Amino acid sequence: MNPNEVLRIVDAIHRDKNIDKEVVFQAIEQALISAAKRHYGEEEDIVVVIDRQSGAITGTHNGTVLDSEETVGRIGAQTAKQVIIQKIREAERDALHDEYVALSGQMVTGVVQRYEGGAATVTLPNTEAILPRSEQIPGETHHNNERVRATVFEVKKVGSRVKIILSRIRPQLVQRLFEQEIPEIAEGVIEIRAMAREPGFRSKVAVSSYDQRVDCVGACVGVRGNRIKNIVDELAGERIDIVRWNEDLMVMIPNALQPAEVEDVILCQMLGRAIVLVREDQLSLAIGRRGQNVRLASKLCGWDIEIMTQEELDEQIDRAVTGFSAIEGIEPELATKLVEQGFMSYDDLSIIEPDALMEMGGLTAEQVDAIVAQAEEKAAAAEQLAAEARRRQREQDRVDAATKAAEAAEEAAAAAAGKSATKEPAAEAISPEAESTEAESAEVEAEAEVEEEGVGSAESAEAGGASDVGDAISETKT
Repeated sequence: MNPNEVLRIVDAIHRDKNIDKEVVFQAIEQALISAAKRHYGEEEDIVVVIDRQSGAITGTHNGTVLDSEETVGRIGAQTAKQVIIQKIREAERDALHDEYVALSGQMVTGVVQRYEGGAATVTLPNTEAILPRSEQIPGETHHNNERVRATVFEVKKVGSRVKIILSRIRPQLVQRLFEQEIPEIAEGVIEIRAMAREPGFRSKVAVSSYDQRVDCVGACVGVRGNRIKNIVDELAGERIDIVRWNEDLMVMIPNALQPAEVEDVILCQMLGRAIVLVREDQLSLAIGRRGQNVRLASKLCGWDIEIMTQEELDEQIDRAVTGFSAIEGIEPELATKLVEQGFMSYDDLSIIEPDALMEMGGLTAEQVDAIVAQAEEKAAAAEQLAAEARRRQREQDRVDAATKAAEAAEEAAAAAAGKSATKEPAAEAISPEAESTEAESAEVEAEAEVEEEGVGSAESAEAGGASDVGDAISETKT
């Protein structure tokens, strides 16, 4: 084999397949060794080396040097070719795997090649990837030849191939779209400090600016909202709240709960919980639909957030103080201190750090253990009562639903009967002459029967005719 030809092959594979030259050299050496062992025997000691500069091939068999013609000429060409192809494919797979592992969490753009069973096969510049149904935004669909943007979620080797899974529901997609659409973020003037997302419904993004002259929120929204509109369109209409980041939680939490207006924030440091007080008319807005607003705000700030009014807080404090005072070993003063630290239930008390409780109440370790044990028992009992109350509520809801269904059926039946009764009198109202004519006909028929048969009297015939008329009218009305 011509050394120059070896170098040319290695260079071509390196450029076309994006595989390191050293990997290609090693693959060719391994192929020559494998083919030579088939000729000399698997147990033989064979070494083949390719000079990386000149491309010259040298080899030894059990320490005996083989000339280049013997090294190359004695091997099976087909065997060497198969080994080289296999090694190159493995190297190509490894290179592709490493490339997309480095892109994990980054946004890529591809074209949907197939869309079957809810999963999309996306063609990327140098491979194919899968966008499963579970990683698509709820409610969205894709079609063939559609351009789609997603983040690289998972990369793994499967046999000789690399399986790449894309995602459109991860927060990284929102971040990459912000970086693409907002130059200030790409340049580092504005930084995304935190993010929380419920794909397809709502996202909250906290931003800050390193330049006081740049309004971080206004820059993200853009003139007439054109920048944020492009991102919302890409996310299938998902609502995005942009809030101003602040290190002070007393400022950050109200920002995160926008557009609701907050009256006060109480931080419970020991529990990592914030109690947020709002007016009655702001309660539903602060909580959001199905708790969405407060849930995203909690993720954004990293604290548990409880929304309540001042009246609800006062009621909870009274109940907590009374409940804690009922536990053996807790004095009213200690109960008040616990409530001031944000402990509002037996569940909260059951997870308190023993050292903290000992310090707050001047208690011994044994007393603390007894208090925690009592709190756990009461918490379990309260959970059972709550579960029973939920069960009864579900049963009551089923009963109410059945009752409403029965009432609706009765109303429908009554309405149908009303329509029928309205139609029947109308039929009678248009036929009074028909009734009198029918009566006269009945009398004539009765008299004729008497005359023909010679039985009965005129009075009996009239009576019989009148009776027949009454029956006829009765039947008609019925």
